[in-house]
Amino acid sequence: MKLFGRTTLATSVQVAILSTTLGYSATSIAEEAKEEVVGIEVIQVTARKRTENVQDVPIAVSALSTKKMEILGSSGMDVRALSGKVPSLLIESSFGRTFPRFYIRGLGNTDFDLLASQPVSLVYDDVVLENSLTKGMPMFDLERVEVLRGPQGTLFGRNTTAGIIKVQSKKPTQDFDASVSASVGSYGSTDFRLAVGGGLTDDLSARVSLLQQDRDDWIDNEAPGFEAKDELGGYSETAGRIQLLWEPSDKFNALFNYHFRDAEADARVFRANIIKPGTNDLVSDFDREVVYHDAASRNDQTIEMSGASLKLSYDMGNHTLTSVSGYESAEMFSVGDIDGGYGASFLPYMGPGFIPFPSETGAAMPDHKQITQEIRVSSNELGEFDYQFGFFYFDEDLTINNLSFDTLANGAQNGIAVQNMQTTAWAVFGSWDYELSNKLSLNGGLRYSNDERDWDGTLVQSPFGAPSFSEKSSVDDSQVSGDLSLSYKWTDETNVYGRIARGYRAPSIQGRNLLFSGNATTADSETVLSAETGFKTVSSDNMARLDGAVFYYQVSDQQLTAVGGEGNLARLLNADKAVGYGFELDGEWFINADLVLTGSLSYNHTELQDGSIGVAPCGGGCTVTDPIRGDGQAIIDGNSLPQSPEWISNIALRWSKEVQNGELYVYSDWSYRSKVNFFLYESTEFTGDALLEGGIRVGYQWSGESADYEVAAFGRNITDEEQLTGAIDFNNLTGYVNEPVFWGLEFKADFY
Repeated sequence: MKLFGRTTLATSVQVAILSTTLGYSATSIAEEAKEEVVGIEVIQVTARKRTENVQDVPIAVSALSTKKMEILGSSGMDVRALSGKVPSLLIESSFGRTFPRFYIRGLGNTDFDLLASQPVSLVYDDVVLENSLTKGMPMFDLERVEVLRGPQGTLFGRNTTAGIIKVQSKKPTQDFDASVSASVGSYGSTDFRLAVGGGLTDDLSARVSLLQQDRDDWIDNEAPGFEAKDELGGYSETAGRIQLLWEPSDKFNALFNYHFRDAEADARVFRANIIKPGTNDLVSDFDREVVYHDAASRNDQTIEMSGASLKLSYDMGNHTLTSVSGYESAEMFSVGDIDGGYGASFLPYMGPGFIPFPSETGAAMPDHKQITQEIRVSSNELGEFDYQFGFFYFDEDLTINNLSFDTLANGAQNGIAVQNMQTTAWAVFGSWDYELSNKLSLNGGLRYSNDERDWDGTLVQSPFGAPSFSEKSSVDDSQVSGDLSLSYKWTDETNVYGRIARGYRAPSIQGRNLLFSGNATTADSETVLSAETGFKTVSSDNMARLDGAVFYYQVSDQQLTAVGGEGNLARLLNADKAVGYGFELDGEWFINADLVLTGSLSYNHTELQDGSIGVAPCGGGCTVTDPIRGDGQAIIDGNSLPQSPEWISNIALRWSKEVQNGELYVYSDWSYRSKVNFFLYESTEFTGDALLEGGIRVGYQWSGESADYEVAAFGRNITDEEQLTGAIDFNNLTGYVNEPVFWGLEFKADFY
């Protein structure tokens, strides 16, 4: 069984193994045909809530297969492993193994508050996950992940001004299949995955998927008086999914999905004074396995999530009625040593990690629930004209406790602020596709959305002895979003398209400052108008694929979060506008039957344009390169957006060879992003240098009776690159770095 080249395909599991590329390739869809296939195969996506050939979709979309996801996550890495693997996508977090922050084409949000919204939406099994905490749901036993770039305001609505990450898990079928994998690796890491599916009766099938990931603590604490070996860096994560698919007839089916997550880990490990003043280099004695914390023993994060969805589909002949009902809930508690060091203002300098003012804060989400409902009607290939229309409802109610602790009093809690927010949104939408000729298609759609947010906050206890007080705030807005595109079949192998789209991000409220006797701030809705043109082509011999796009967008009333210098306070504001432009390439080439090359490249230029806005720069220790106004604030007009690299690229090469009754393969992938600015203002120190990380996997695959097996050795960040990936805008040069080198062994078996 050759996995690339002329391959005998037997099962969908083997098909998944083929998809080791970073794009929407696979050597693939002949699971049951058992025919020999070589080259690029048709990939189906649901970017427009219909199953379509990706070649025909007039949207910049990439899809990552289940095998690609398994390779990227083999080191125990969370969703951040996707960063840089498709054009224009970056993912980072200052919150640990949850709360990922997504950026597409430079648009994102660096805010780490639990009320923060993002312009990139995550849709998991047809349910939008709104709160950033829920976006950390592990990705396992997947069919595919689609990355839609550009505004998606018609079919997906609010908070999609940059794009969407769309995750689709494997669904139950009547055919039995099972998969089990186990890996061990650096730092005492283990990863166990199990999935079993098949028919229970003639019309009822089920699938159960489980994930268990663990890692030992591996970071030593060497702060004077707080010394401890292996105190930080570990985690334990359990997640699962149960699905039932009822198909009583060819016309109707119902899919029930229950999922959960239970995780305990250290909060993000911040490191004080790791940046060399006057540069953005790590200090010469930096050691990834050492910190100097006075609160490391209390650095902890626990997360519990659960949810359920019910998807009903009824074929009415010329139309299909679809209903998707979703419920999500989450609880979280997190405490972190935010200053990343130890010390106090009344103490003399005591060595590495010393800080003049300690900060130990935390956050809890004791109550959260989200309800979503979508109903839509889609035409069933009526001919020249097809359409869909529907209604969407969203309701979220959450409570957040912002906490502070007295580090000098052994972490006694000395402050608490309680925030409650209710969000209600509804929308009506419609889209259509019209074939003007057998080569030219016109596509478009509109959506009307209404959003309301009601917030109240109470300072219960101030860390500074300030009196308690309460505050209320509300924001609301209605917006129309939509898109219009033309798609032209240039040749049998090449499609070209042009697209104009409008999206919006709903108004926001930020109340974290209550803990420090501050006030809540708000931001109006931001809107984006985007234009792009692109092509999608495969070679005539079906051995190569290349997709490309050129785009320009303008964001009006850009929502920004300004962190206030040494006080580490935050406020929301709207910039007049931001612009972005660039290009994207994504391709794959079967050099021969044994060698496959895939790659992607993107360029994104972003620029804030508002001469009236100033933000507080760092409280000390950094070299601000922006002009400073008379009030001491930095002018950010002309700066790039935070965490927005100009260049993102990825390249992967896979070689395989038949050996005995199986296949030996070597796979290596490398991801690059150019330098990034961490904050709205620019400074020498708070800039991340270019980052290049590589991975390798060497394995052997063979088939037995009704089973396929694989054993592999793998590594991630194999050059042990050390780079800043973020910083804390406080009173010292505190930052955090990328994941260390990781080596592991894995065994996998697929039964059918």
